Amino acid sequence: MSGPVAATTPDGSRLHLQHGPIDLIIEAWGAPQAVASAYRRAWDRFQPLLDELVAELPALRRPLEAGGALSGPVARRMVVAVEPFGDRFVTPMAAVAGAVADEIRDVMASAGALKRAYVNDGGDIALHLAPGESFDVGLVPIPERQVLLGTSTVRSHDPVRGVATSGRHGRSFSLGIADAVTVFAESAARADAAATLIANEIDLPGHAAIRRVHADELEPDTDMGSRLVTTEVGVLTAGEIAEALDAGVEEAERMRAQGLIAAAVLCLDGQVATVATPVLASAIGG
Repeated sequence: MSGPVAATTPDGSRLHLQHGPIDLIIEAWGAPQAVASAYRRAWDRFQPLLDELVAELPALRRPLEAGGALSGPVARRMVVAVEPFGDRFVTPMAAVAGAVADEIRDVMASAGALKRAYVNDGGDIALHLAPGESFDVGLVPIPERQVLLGTSTVRSHDPVRGVATSGRHGRSFSLGIADAVTVFAESAARADAAATLIANEIDLPGHAAIRRVHADELEPDTDMGSRLVTTEVGVLTAGEIAEALDAGVEEAERMRAQGLIAAAVLCLDGQVATVATPVLASAIGG
């Protein structure tokens, strides 16, 4: 595996950091000196990050009750993010991309004087917003097709600093059939874990049009073990799609009632369902 690499756009506005499976797009706004300092801090923190995670990977791939104490700062973020979901099958790996984004965002913000910043780790995004600032977040119904469903505005006074998307088209395996579940939460790590679990619930167990394979047949060292993961979804009726989405909405509403998420957008085969606080609901749409 090659080591960490960094590159910027020709005008220096965006920073690209990549090491193994971690691929970050970063952008910050503020005084030029503050932005330059934030990018330097991001690079310095990024370089050892993958090695830290690999050192604790066996524990991170186990469910919480089977894991031991974790020492790395990103690993601890992962555990904190998934702990509230301990009544479901979940490992800290459900929050890895979001936790990496949160870690780099916080390091950048420590430079001070940034107006706005985002760290995008493959679609799981950590936000920094100074008072009075906002971000428009684009929503896509199928991640691999960059067709915009709509936008949602996150403002500095909203209880949201993380946005994450999960589903069967993502980088990780899914137990469900969702095309995409986008979650808004207090951190990217929490949003990442919640999106994964909501996507798992969007399902039609036993349906003949859904093909599943044991996860460890596809990836021997996966944290999913021998659980059946979705590899293909055939033709579904409108009623079946609605039924599957309803199961996801129920899960998302339960998380929102517990204060774990602020909003969610659930997509399956052209149908969309939303679970949102009033602040975000007015911004979600086509």
